[in-house]
Amino acid sequence: MEKIALLYEGKAKRIYTTTEPDLLVVDYKDDATAFNGLKKGRIANKGVLNNKISAFFFTLLAKCGVESHYVRLLSDREMLVKKLKIIPVEVVVRNYAAGSLSQRLGLKEGTPLARPVLEFYYKNDALGDPLINEDHIAVLALATPAQVGAMAKQALTVNRILTEHLKTLNLILVDYKLEFGLYQGQVLLGDEISPDTCRFWEATTGEKLDKDRFRRDLGGVEEAYQEIYRRLTGGDC
Repeated sequence: MEKIALLYEGKAKRIYTTTEPDLLVVDYKDDATAFNGLKKGRIANKGVLNNKISAFFFTLLAKCGVESHYVRLLSDREMLVKKLKIIPVEVVVRNYAAGSLSQRLGLKEGTPLARPVLEFYYKNDALGDPLINEDHIAVLALATPAQVGAMAKQALTVNRILTEHLKTLNLILVDYKLEFGLYQGQVLLGDEISPDTCRFWEATTGEKLDKDRFRRDLGGVEEAYQEIYRRLTGGDC
């Protein structure tokens, strides 16, 4: 298997085709964006950390019966993945009030939710990735009801697995975003699971260990990503 050509470049990753038509290479970048690309910057070693953190989570989920596009790590910044037909619906699971949920519902940041809240967003940069519901998904033909059900079920299963694991590391999983795609007709988890796509808080101090440090100019961004990696693996990246 060899990397051939650049297929797509996004805000945080480059995707390359390979000599195997069903496999792609994901190359994680150090570029950082927030607020739909209005804020831009770079975080040293972010690509390396997100690549390895995502690989850790995908491996953990696979052991617990949740399949994903992940195949294996290729290098510090690259992983081999299955080629998915991406479903243009982002799935967000929230365990605590933070970010846009706090703003929309007037809940104080950090308020525990009585149960996990599942949200869908239309993956469309031009529209700002708006919040949508299952009726919108049906009207726009973004996914079938069965596919939506599969995404929801997997997202909540991921929530249980990650929440329980992170609790043992004295970390709180506040909320996170998942993306899914179709592989040979099956709905599979894709994209990444990292401090770019999750809110991780230190359970004792409430310290933010995720991309909010970049969004809010809190400083210590690389150190926060490094801390997540250290707690997951017990070592330095």
